[in-house]
Amino acid sequence: MPILLPPALELFLDLLRCPTCRTRRLDHGRGSLRCPAGHTFDISRHGYVSLLTGTRATSGDDAAMAQARDRFLSTGKYMPIRQAVARLAADSMPEQGTVVDVGCGTGYYLAGVLAQLPGAHGLGLDTSVRALRSAVRAHERAAAATWDVFRPFPLADDVADVVLDVFAPRNPAEFHRVLRPTGRLIVVRPTGRHLAELRGRVPAMVTIDQAKEQRLHQVLDPFFEAAITEQVEYHTSLARLETFDLVGMTPSARHLGSTDLNDRGLPEQVTVSVLATAYQPR
Repeated sequence: MPILLPPALELFLDLLRCPTCRTRRLDHGRGSLRCPAGHTFDISRHGYVSLLTGTRATSGDDAAMAQARDRFLSTGKYMPIRQAVARLAADSMPEQGTVVDVGCGTGYYLAGVLAQLPGAHGLGLDTSVRALRSAVRAHERAAAATWDVFRPFPLADDVADVVLDVFAPRNPAEFHRVLRPTGRLIVVRPTGRHLAELRGRVPAMVTIDQAKEQRLHQVLDPFFEAAITEQVEYHTSLARLETFDLVGMTPSARHLGSTDLNDRGLPEQVTVSVLATAYQPR
């Protein structure tokens, strides 16, 4: 039995473009999306569309990381970050706006924006099929597709009102291309104080490069200028299993052995510290 086109994905058919042809529109038929030239992209039974065909992703959450992310985010410990992202998006979004979340993971932040904007619809892009299984369930108006942020996006020009980049890699030229001139790019990244107590106890965790902020400005400056920045900083308590999930959902999970956390005294409280900036296209 052919897989039906998810309603949220149907809303994006006019905006999607064939990843192979780059210019042709995609239409639905027999459980897949197809362009006029015959390039075909399967719709998973989980509801996302596999646009990243013929390419094995070298990054993205594996099953354990996606599950850890789902569990940790469901605790609400990062809710203030989600609320800041939703505020910045709502400040610039039209009532029937379009949101593209690049490196969307499990769809947590995209769902927060859509909940704030009842007329908006969103598309999450990520290399991780495990994470996208959660992203398509995160909100009824959220569609999802496999894609690599470093490749040209499978979207037409000037189609997004907001592009989200939350703890994700960046492709400034493509962000600029798919955003409308009145649109906004929202970038969330950690400060040097983020999870400092935990990183101090677990040296094998990935460190935060002190020059990262300067490099961010350098790569974005040709395409965007900052409109507003919010600093979100607070302390939150962590149970032991929450700490395991917090570390397990990050790239640090790939560098830690099974005893790196169990053998150490873990902090009962950590600092959450991020910057959330809304950029306008130049």
